Amino acid sequence: MADMDMSQYLGAFLDETDDNVQRLDDLLLALEKNMTDMDVINEIFRSAHTLKGMAGTMGFTNMMGLTHAMEDRLDAARKGTRPLTEADMNRLFQGLDTLQEMADSIRGGGNDSHIDVSDMVHDLRNESPAPAATTQAQAPVEAAASSSGGEVVSSQDAEWVKRANEEGSNAYSVHVTLSQSCLLKAARAYMVVNRLEEMGEIFRAEPPTDALEREEFEFDFTVYVATPAPAEEVKAAIEKIGDVQTADVEEVKVSEAPAPTAAPAPAQAPVEAAAPAPEPEPSPAPAQASAPAKPAAPAKKEGVKKSGQTVRVDIGRLDKLMNLVGELVISRARIERLVQEARLRQFDDTLSQLGRISGDIQELVTKLRMVPVSFTFDRFPRLIRDLCKTLNKNVELVLEGEDTELDRTVIDEIGDPMVHLIRNSMDHGIEHPDERKALGKPEKGILKIAAYQEGSGVVIEVSDDGAGIDPDRVKQKAIERGIITEDRAAIMSDDEATQIVLLPGFSMAKQITDLSGRGVGMDAVKTKVEQLGGQFDLVSKKNEGTHVYIRLPLTLAIVLSLLIKVGDETYAISLENVEETIMVRKEDIKTVHGEPTTLLRGEVLSLNVLGDILGSDLGDERDRDEYPVVVVKIGKNKIGFIVSQLIGQQEIVIKSLGRFLSKIDGITGGTILGDGNVALILDVASFYSTKS
Repeated sequence: MADMDMSQYLGAFLDETDDNVQRLDDLLLALEKNMTDMDVINEIFRSAHTLKGMAGTMGFTNMMGLTHAMEDRLDAARKGTRPLTEADMNRLFQGLDTLQEMADSIRGGGNDSHIDVSDMVHDLRNESPAPAATTQAQAPVEAAASSSGGEVVSSQDAEWVKRANEEGSNAYSVHVTLSQSCLLKAARAYMVVNRLEEMGEIFRAEPPTDALEREEFEFDFTVYVATPAPAEEVKAAIEKIGDVQTADVEEVKVSEAPAPTAAPAPAQAPVEAAAPAPEPEPSPAPAQASAPAKPAAPAKKEGVKKSGQTVRVDIGRLDKLMNLVGELVISRARIERLVQEARLRQFDDTLSQLGRISGDIQELVTKLRMVPVSFTFDRFPRLIRDLCKTLNKNVELVLEGEDTELDRTVIDEIGDPMVHLIRNSMDHGIEHPDERKALGKPEKGILKIAAYQEGSGVVIEVSDDGAGIDPDRVKQKAIERGIITEDRAAIMSDDEATQIVLLPGFSMAKQITDLSGRGVGMDAVKTKVEQLGGQFDLVSKKNEGTHVYIRLPLTLAIVLSLLIKVGDETYAISLENVEETIMVRKEDIKTVHGEPTTLLRGEVLSLNVLGDILGSDLGDERDRDEYPVVVVKIGKNKIGFIVSQLIGQQEIVIKSLGRFLSKIDGITGGTILGDGNVALILDVASFYSTKS
């Protein structure tokens, strides 16, 4: 096994590991609310066993050993020999973090051998039954029904068959023979076991799954499974797996003689079989209801899970596909412009059809890249759990809109800023229970994270019912640091004062903490959101809480934009940032505090000459009777930018400017227009930040 090349399976292994670790995290959070919930314990047991088997097949012995210890601890809990404690839960969570650390190390080109798990394994197995007793308890099971027999000789097997039949399933022995030329027997055995687990519930295997993982078998083995699928369907599903020569499926029946009452499950039977103990399983509903933020995954769905309905695709391939679609959009715009200039009416129908086809391809590729925000949200319940223990706070996490979808690139980029906002709320937003009680608030704080679609983008809201931001303290701190004068502070509204915390480096924290400080890094979060073409808005009230609104575009690759001219150059502004366009007459422009302004529906609108910001030669454009103005919303503020000409809306493909030009302030990228010229994409929010 050690000499075999398993690298071709590494990608799939890491994807499956990530799924199982996240599943275990959700289930452990549910179990912590009710440590005697056998339904959840059985689910954790299954996932841990699957992960252990995969790690063993891939040769990652430390990962396999740690998962096996977690599995043994859960086995003792579900047999009632050693009930779970809070300390055990902490150990299980620690083990889960270590498994993720190992997976990250493997993904980075390393392995799991440099991570010492001996102490964790010892702690998890401390006070567990002696190994000798385990071996003795296992013996009767290993001697149970043979793969060729039609009757079951042990009472435990009889109970399993009876329960399967009562639930509408058939009990089968599946004898699998691999081809003599098979080089990866353990991998093929794993695929067989995994496929049968998808179709039903596995009771045990001969030889045991541990032996299959270690490739301690010749070319055949037997798996006992309960499934509602007919025998021919089971046979066909297994024989589709590569290197499987034959799959003989026989129905397992109980003899007519009454079977004695089944004793509790032997110690090692569930471990070897990757299935729950034979006692009837309760409904998974209570386990799901007990989850604090996200329901635990269901135990086993009824019926047969269909295979081949989904395919994992490397994100790099989708990136390349999106780039090709972008080139198609550019070429389409170029052809449309050439035809328009040449007035070739005979191409109208063909161009219209090309437009529909390329539009459909673009929409499909965009949807392929979309993933639900739960991709990021799923890690927050665990984060809240750990922070509550660290900070000694009682906080309930409420998640809404987890099915809302965003481009995978946006999801990846927004994860760290979201974590900072959560840490900020937990550390300095939500008060300790005794403080909340003194203020007349419930002892348990509420942290809400919601996502919902708004227009052509998505809004992510992070809100808490904590202390909020004290505008008077913010003003005082800003005066001390020379950011504002006392006269300016006196006329500032509370909302204006709150926005000061978004200035680079500004902090309201009395002391530095490992978690966060109110304001520390908030400017970095705002900057990251704006770099993604989004908007950041902060609303807070003292003693009532804080709300952060993050507005993001659905995708970063192809966006609808407003094309403008400044001097002789054409620029693009994402429509996500554009509130409206207006024409302002020269006599309607007034100077207030040295800045040009105008009235827009009764409100004062500050004006900026975009040509001056960009250093463009405007010539005689400054002396006009009427000026085109692009009104942009930045947070709660509206700013007007005077431009030379409004060209109109156009779908553009965002192109990177490369390493040397990527850090130019105010420019987020470039695009190729229909005439073949390059237009720069403006980050108008940065112009306002610089001006401020």
